[in-house]
Amino acid sequence: MGHAELREGPADADDGNRAWRVACTVSQRADWHGFLRTMSVARKSGAARSLKIAATERELRSIVDTVLRLAKSIGVAETEVHVDETISALTRFANNAIHQNVAEHTVNVSVRTQVDRRTARATTNRTDEDSLRAAIEASLSLAHSQPKNPHLLPLPGKQRYRGVDRFIKQTAALSPEDRARAVRRACDLAIKNGQTAAGIFSSAQSQSATGNSRGLFAAYRDTHAVFSITMQEGSAASWAKENAADVDDIDPQRLAERASDKAHRAVDARELAPGRYTVILEPAAVLDLVGFLFYDFAATALQDKRSCFNERMGKQVFGKNISIVDDAYHPMQLGAPFDGEGVPRQRVLLVDRGIPRNLVYSRASAKVAKKKPTGHGFMLPNEYGEAPMNLVFSGGKASLEEMIAVTERGLLVTRLWYIREVDPYEKIMTGMTRDGLFLVEKGRVSSAVRNFRFNQSILEMLRNVEMMGHAVRATGEEAFEMVVPAMRIRDFHFSEVTKF
Repeated sequence: MGHAELREGPADADDGNRAWRVACTVSQRADWHGFLRTMSVARKSGAARSLKIAATERELRSIVDTVLRLAKSIGVAETEVHVDETISALTRFANNAIHQNVAEHTVNVSVRTQVDRRTARATTNRTDEDSLRAAIEASLSLAHSQPKNPHLLPLPGKQRYRGVDRFIKQTAALSPEDRARAVRRACDLAIKNGQTAAGIFSSAQSQSATGNSRGLFAAYRDTHAVFSITMQEGSAASWAKENAADVDDIDPQRLAERASDKAHRAVDARELAPGRYTVILEPAAVLDLVGFLFYDFAATALQDKRSCFNERMGKQVFGKNISIVDDAYHPMQLGAPFDGEGVPRQRVLLVDRGIPRNLVYSRASAKVAKKKPTGHGFMLPNEYGEAPMNLVFSGGKASLEEMIAVTERGLLVTRLWYIREVDPYEKIMTGMTRDGLFLVEKGRVSSAVRNFRFNQSILEMLRNVEMMGHAVRATGEEAFEMVVPAMRIRDFHFSEVTKF
């Protein structure tokens, strides 16, 4: 395990008020010695200069092939290997200054063996042959201790994959200095406006490879960046966040300006009575609610009677303006074009004009239902089966301003938090508004409002959508990223005023 720290002095010589320091802590949590033996002399010398060199697909495949060779040598007939590498960096700031900057380079090798209808998995973060052999033996030992699974299928054979290109060089190359400059501009804005800024700016590149003893091999890599900022003015605060494969698609200053403006407008919030209101949910608020639906589209959930769509498939559950697909190939999505078993992901129409039409299937659930697998299975063994991980909601054409303009009286919601499920079948959720709740009167935002707790069925909510914006890649805190629009919804139920 290695550890290094790099530091720089003030960003500007004339900055007498603050000392802006950039610190980078690098923690290597993998034994790269065996891994780097496969690299060329040029790449070895490059690795000495930079810890940001990622493995090539050939090098990942070499690890996969090594595991399969070692497994075969000790008599394991069916073996599956996953190799995951991540190079990530995070700049964290609070009180208008950077206080932490960390970077991490990790590799993990996960080995699943399958013998006599028994299977188990073991993981290591070392890539030398002794460690890989130990992982195989641990997996095999665990498998022998498991009960037989009569539904366990043989490993899949070779597959064909649709290509996706989500590796953006400028995101992978983003430096601590780049992040620090963006953070400084955001904090300077906060200082100018008498506010306090806090948040993160992160960037990462990741790649994975999977292979098995039946000849299957698949590889994928991508990049992603996240900027999140909270601005506070007195007791009022607001928030903005974006996530993208291409860091150039994120505008930290625009996000800072949005959060700053909302924080200022949120000062002196008034208290309203609980009840049912027309709400305009911004995309982050929509995401963090509808994200709780994702597992309900799993065939295993329906088979186990754990889905809100039990007895509702083929029926009008949502409004006719609601359509949902799972699409790993959508231009705003991230994620591999194959699932945990290496099966290619299919685009699946889940909801067609308010009617749930289809589910997603792993190989096992597809066999039970006599369907074709859709490439949505998790790595085995697992108890969940599968789930759609690339949800895309149909959108509309209205802008947020247009939704506000036609609202006689309602609430504009920036985001939600602390969301929990109350009734899984009716999909009733409870949670609270946060970081910017505003009253809309006669087509304009009139004042800030104290936060509410809500108790709301997502099924009912998606029957009451009156207007939608363009679908965008949204990010929040309660659900994974997906493509959703802002929504204007009638009769959203707020149960009480919160203390926050």
